[in-house]
Amino acid sequence: MAKQKTISEEPLEKQLWKTADKLRKNIDAAEYKHIVLGLIFLKYISDAFEELYAKLKAEEENGADPEDKDEYNAENVFFVPQDARWSYLQSKAKQPEIGKFVDDAMDAIEKENVSLKGVLPKVYARQNLDPTSLGELIDLIGNIALGDAKARSADVLGHVFEYFLGEFALAEGKKGGQFYTPRSVVELLVEMLEPYKGRVFDPCCGSGGMFVQSLKFVDSHAGRVNDISIYGQESNQTTWRLAKMNLAIRGIDSSQVKWNNEGSFLNDAHKDLKADFIIANPPFNVSDWGGDLMRNDGRWLYGTPPTGNANFAWMQHFMYHLSPEGRAGVVLAKGALTSKTSGEGDIRKAFVENGLIDCIVNLPAKLFLNTQIPAALWFLKRSANQQSSREILFIDARNLGHLINRRTRELSKEDIDKITTTYLNWRNVDGKYEDIAGFCASVPVGKVAELDYVLTPGRYVGLPDEEDDFNFIERFTGLKAELEAQLKEEARLNEIIYENLLKIKINE
Repeated sequence: MAKQKTISEEPLEKQLWKTADKLRKNIDAAEYKHIVLGLIFLKYISDAFEELYAKLKAEEENGADPEDKDEYNAENVFFVPQDARWSYLQSKAKQPEIGKFVDDAMDAIEKENVSLKGVLPKVYARQNLDPTSLGELIDLIGNIALGDAKARSADVLGHVFEYFLGEFALAEGKKGGQFYTPRSVVELLVEMLEPYKGRVFDPCCGSGGMFVQSLKFVDSHAGRVNDISIYGQESNQTTWRLAKMNLAIRGIDSSQVKWNNEGSFLNDAHKDLKADFIIANPPFNVSDWGGDLMRNDGRWLYGTPPTGNANFAWMQHFMYHLSPEGRAGVVLAKGALTSKTSGEGDIRKAFVENGLIDCIVNLPAKLFLNTQIPAALWFLKRSANQQSSREILFIDARNLGHLINRRTRELSKEDIDKITTTYLNWRNVDGKYEDIAGFCASVPVGKVAELDYVLTPGRYVGLPDEEDDFNFIERFTGLKAELEAQLKEEARLNEIIYENLLKIKINE
């Protein structure tokens, strides 16, 4: 009987990644991501253009003009010139000059669309990029969502873009973490903050994942995407370009996502912004953040941060930009929960005493690509409800998550739901919250003061119930028996080895 062919059940994005990665050859992942993601973006805007072009073409008798840029601006669709359209580039994919055709296409699109100026990569004519591999990559991406309607095509291409961002971050390892926050961490932050409506701000926005997830949250909860407006800043221009493409492919207005190389401290691009939600993952423990130039900055309302560590500069930057009813969810190095260096303990004390801290979540190890430094989530607020005005919720999630490879862990949907439900039940006066030994505890601010304002959740949640019932004598007896059995086994093996060596000696 003929052998039945196995059909791959892998998702489309995984199949595409494997194929695209094979075409990389001698190109570093850090460089290759711009090649691949640039093409996915080009395919997206071309699909959207071609669909609207066809509609306008069919309505020419009624005065529609398929070559009028204003027609596309009115529908929030990028105008794509003739020689930059995907169908044209795919027809040239087998030619040795394909790299130049793509670079020219990127240039032409930027000239026709002001919002994309300086955003698109022009890296396709480089000598280390094999024209044959580039042509194969164009054919591969050309098959994504082929023939689908714009909405379906945009969704598939957006999902592929997001998946590829994560895979490139994994491939780059430590450097990848500079532009990408793991999806499970972003989902946890967004699910806990619930940004249904208002201004969402990320002053160190990387490739824009916090914004994308916020819009997904609104959409999945039957909200109106137009009720959210986003504001961001990024100091790395290459990463900012990724963010602009990532947002555009999702149809998100990124006009308020700014770049300058000085960064948020030295050149705050949104000085007057008061955000309803701040969601951020600032770089941990940065020492060269320019603190010596800003000793008297107006943002330091709770104490001057040390020049050698930006952690509490970030925290006060976030508080400065929160609206009166605003809330923030941010990632910070775990050391900030306990540090007393150069006045950090005093700033943390001021945060506690002023009722700014809502919740602390201790995260599992190995969640982040760019660092092995333990991390925690801080949830901050301007105003307090009755429950949180006098208490802080501590959640110890160190034992949650699962390994996806030897170096990287992620949180499952069940993990995210467990943490989120605990927090939301605690925030809601009518919620069914209760302390769980070893996992969560609602702690009066007075007790935190007694422990010198240390915010490590493990100090407050205690041990799990099964560990509280720990029987020392029983456990010691068990360990002793295990050790004795192990010693007996080693003695037996040594005896066998000795006998065999003796036999060898006799035979000699």
